[in-house]
Amino acid sequence: MGLIDSVLAMAGSSGAQQQEHSTGISAILSYINSPQVGGISGLQQMFQQGGLGNVVSSWISGGQHLPVSADQLQNVLHGGALQQAAQQHGLDPTQLASMMTTLLPHLVNHLTPNGQVPDANSLSQMLKGLAAGQSS
Repeated sequence: MGLIDSVLAMAGSSGAQQQEHSTGISAILSYINSPQVGGISGLQQMFQQGGLGNVVSSWISGGQHLPVSADQLQNVLHGGALQQAAQQHGLDPTQLASMMTTLLPHLVNHLTPNGQVPDANSLSQMLKGLAAGQSS
């Protein structure tokens, strides 16, 4: 099972939601991998600086995922990178932030196997595998 399929299953996406959530996952991956964010470690740092370090840590640890609201995300996330990723995938930034409340915890969890944050090279390799259609 590939990354997108795994995240969709974890997020409990149903038929009609799957296409929208698939687009959302692609946009989130573009966002995370953007130079402004700097991968999972950059995302983790943004959450810590925004007072939500415990939330992102819960996603990385693989235990119970703490929830996050769209308002909390918009206060923590890099706005320019969010807008760019949303536009690149035909989404409104507010719509993308809303999707992130459901999808981001599962995506971060999947991209941090065994609770380990991948370095930029490892993350890049995972994303190349995803782009090539390989299972992650």
